[in-house]
Amino acid sequence: MSDFDIIGLAVSLSLDASAVSLALSAAGHLDNVRAKFRIAFHFGLFQFLMPLAGWALGTRLEPYIAAFDHWVAFGLLVLVAVRMILSARETSPAYITGDPTRGWSLMTLATATSVDALAIGLGLAAFRISVWYPSVIIGLITLAMSVIAIRLGARAGQWLGTRGQIAGGIVLILIALKIVASHTL
Repeated sequence: MSDFDIIGLAVSLSLDASAVSLALSAAGHLDNVRAKFRIAFHFGLFQFLMPLAGWALGTRLEPYIAAFDHWVAFGLLVLVAVRMILSARETSPAYITGDPTRGWSLMTLATATSVDALAIGLGLAAFRISVWYPSVIIGLITLAMSVIAIRLGARAGQWLGTRGQIAGGIVLILIALKIVASHTL
């Protein structure tokens, strides 16, 4: 696998995490440096770890994982999206459920956006390609693209207002649909 192939793979794997980063930032959920760091760091970390986990699982489990991984990612993204949309529609600030860059919300987003990387790890194992170098590149590119998306989302969120949160939820639903469509068509 050439460096060009690895970079192309890393960029394509990072697109979901970048879209979620942009959506969260536009919705105003990433209003401080720590929240921005948590999202970008965890997206990059999970994109690094998932190919390693896929490699560790090996090709024995590939048929079982491939059968439902997209549905898990779909469910997790839709759950977070619905919470974002309902939170934006509620006028009472007390209803807002908290920081999506912490706890289970963060883990859900990081896992859902990196499920495809698990499959990449399985593929690398099947072809007996070393997983370490591609995993590092995938993680670093995801981190960098998430940071860029956060900055772009912050600018978009200034003029979108609460519509940014609704738009962010819709983007998450579209990503979830894309994941399912790419695995079923």
